Amino acid sequence: MSEQPTAERTMETGSGRPPGPDIDGDIAPDRIMELGAAFWGSKTLLSAVELGVFTTLAAGPLDAEALRQRLGLYPRSARDFFDALVALTMLDRRDDRYANTPETDAFLDRTKPTYVGGILEMFNARLYPFWGSLTEGLRTGRPQNEAKTGGSLFTVLYEDPGRLEQFARAMTGANMGAARAIAARFPWARYRTVIDVGTAEGGLPVQLARAHPHLTGGGFDLPPLGPIFDRYVAGHGLADRLRFYPGDFFVDPLPAADVLVMGLILHDWGLEEKRVLLAKAHAALPAGGALIVYENLIDDDRRRNAFGLLMSLNMLIETEAGSDFTGAECCGWLRAAGFRETRVEPLVGPTAMVVGIK
Repeated sequence: MSEQPTAERTMETGSGRPPGPDIDGDIAPDRIMELGAAFWGSKTLLSAVELGVFTTLAAGPLDAEALRQRLGLYPRSARDFFDALVALTMLDRRDDRYANTPETDAFLDRTKPTYVGGILEMFNARLYPFWGSLTEGLRTGRPQNEAKTGGSLFTVLYEDPGRLEQFARAMTGANMGAARAIAARFPWARYRTVIDVGTAEGGLPVQLARAHPHLTGGGFDLPPLGPIFDRYVAGHGLADRLRFYPGDFFVDPLPAADVLVMGLILHDWGLEEKRVLLAKAHAALPAGGALIVYENLIDDDRRRNAFGLLMSLNMLIETEAGSDFTGAECCGWLRAAGFRETRVEPLVGPTAMVVGIK
């Protein structure tokens, strides 16, 4: 007997569509739906940081009405907002009073030196709307930030002192965990001086100097960041050991030091610029000196470090040619620049460092 025509078989399903595949009872679309709606949770956290929820609760637990009034929120959804933060494990609730978790109290209270919310503030103010154009970026290969209206990320930043300071603070927050890990894991006893290339407000050199009293040096960055760096360093009582070196790393030679550090710098640029910066670092170092490159390195198999891969997509949003890279790729570039020894070491979360010895 001949097979039924396709149209007849389709009609038998009662849906107007061809029969679907058999689905194993052990699989479900839950993870797909959770990932597709992940921006709900992300924006809830970002709004909480913007509103100062965690800074407010750092003074002590509050009930829903007191917290709502303190934050100036409309009554309709305030409780849902607070309870969503509980469900996302960003807040705790006991006896109908809301409180920070240990993590949010340590890292999202603006009054604490451990505050990392600066990067979240930047995610909220800038990147959240720009990522809405990711599809366009994937189709065109063009940045989807201020460049779409004739500007650029760095032009906008350096024209607005307030936004530049927010960006510098964001870089400190983004790099705090890595800075502490580098301070703990690199053999600093062998070296005396360190310069952080692209230092922003100086978060890394401050952590290094606090952990290792014998270290001196500072940070290198564009001149407008000098006053921001000086204030931050002075606030930590380190102005006698750390100084700001103004310059443009594509135009000026890098300052000489036993150790140079480039954190979240190379991923801003295309391969040619990456190679130029590594060559300049090699030229500035003495024999036996070290270069530390730390980034959210993509794993060599390109399967596990989703954050590193997503950061590379962020470079599509933000830059003309930037991209993230694997540890193996970076080691290859370092060897091509003349470094005789290279190694990759994990730091914290998705971040790792590549070390090159001249």
